[in-house]
Amino acid sequence: MKRFKTGLFLLLITQISVSMAQKIDYEEFDLPNGLHVILHEDHTAPVVNVGVMYHVGAKDEAPNRTGFAHFFEHLLFEGTKNIPRGKWFEIVSSHGGKNNANTTDDRTYYYEVFPSNNLELGLWMEAERMRHAVINQIGVDTQNEVVKEEKRLRYDNRPYGHFLEAIKKEVFTKHPYQHTTIGKMEDLDAASLDEFIAFYKKYYIPNNATLVVAGDIDKEKTKKLIYKYFASIPKGADIIHKKIVEPPITQEKHAVYYDKNIQKPAIMQAYLTPSMKERDAYALDLLSTYLSDGKSSVLYKKMVDQKKKALAVGAFNLSQEDYGTYIIFAIPLNKQTSLNDLTHEIDEEIERLKTDLISEKDYQKLLNKIENQFVNSNTSMQGIAHNLARYHVLYGNTDLINKELDIYKSISREELREAARKYLNKNQRVILEYLPQKTQQ
Repeated sequence: MKRFKTGLFLLLITQISVSMAQKIDYEEFDLPNGLHVILHEDHTAPVVNVGVMYHVGAKDEAPNRTGFAHFFEHLLFEGTKNIPRGKWFEIVSSHGGKNNANTTDDRTYYYEVFPSNNLELGLWMEAERMRHAVINQIGVDTQNEVVKEEKRLRYDNRPYGHFLEAIKKEVFTKHPYQHTTIGKMEDLDAASLDEFIAFYKKYYIPNNATLVVAGDIDKEKTKKLIYKYFASIPKGADIIHKKIVEPPITQEKHAVYYDKNIQKPAIMQAYLTPSMKERDAYALDLLSTYLSDGKSSVLYKKMVDQKKKALAVGAFNLSQEDYGTYIIFAIPLNKQTSLNDLTHEIDEEIERLKTDLISEKDYQKLLNKIENQFVNSNTSMQGIAHNLARYHVLYGNTDLINKELDIYKSISREELREAARKYLNKNQRVILEYLPQKTQQ
């Protein structure tokens, strides 16, 4: 969601970085209604981030009601009992702030960034969203059209816009990760108003939420304001997140997807990998960086620079709360290079990872990249707030904001080789040919 105005003051102030070496201090506690609270006090700049992360994402939707979590990312800006419809963004921008929201398969996050003298306004607005959101037919109908337009722009009319949808459908046969976050429009069209109201009442409750306040605050005063606005919100029924076991892939699977928006085909390899919380997931993150992060990476140098077979190539480990998906893709430079050629080139490097240790030089370079990425994610109040909430909600360990880099650094070259051997095998993958849609005769 990108609908906001940003004042010049806030635009400038949010660019001020936190010291790269700084340990992120925080305090966390629970309100009696189950709301988890995390506070980070930092007077580097007169700005405050107020965010609420709800532990609800696309995986929590009913099979025939996909897209609900993302839909609520939009719907809960419609208005509340005390915020008139259509006034949310006006209130935020008129007080020098900005706001946004985003949804994944595992959680939904809303936040405001204000000059710190508007902390109370941010807390009141998020409490209003949690307690008094207005869910009515006019709001549902309005946001239904907004979501449809987003789907058209970001997926239906974008080259390779459906690649993740095509992969997830083949990798997952039982787990709800098989559906995309934006969902199916026919599911949203078929849903009744009562179903939307029930979804709100079930998931948008204090005991399914984490409130994070980061920035130029006085913690004791902030606690009083939090109790003032949030403590009286009733606790909801306990939510049990179903543990759905996805069977492993034991035989190489081939699939084809046709995209009307592309002229060049692509080849994609996808492997089922463990939860983001597992140590192996960190090793797979490192392997993806080694293979394709930047022009000096292994696959780029080989396939794009040296052999000039690929227009683009990439590898990434899509880590999620329950499972991950390790994806490698390549687009041929010209018609003389077949998708089989690209697969062969990629497989050569994977097999090399299984037999040879990466060099000590490449290993140190890899750790330097990871450290830089990790530090950069914590160089603004907005980034710190998001990470504090994410580590608590999805990992159950807020202190990973200070400790996760140590996990990456502790993974040896031998562990990288073992991760490749364990997960990146031909009989454990999906090969997807992503092709231009055939012209109708």
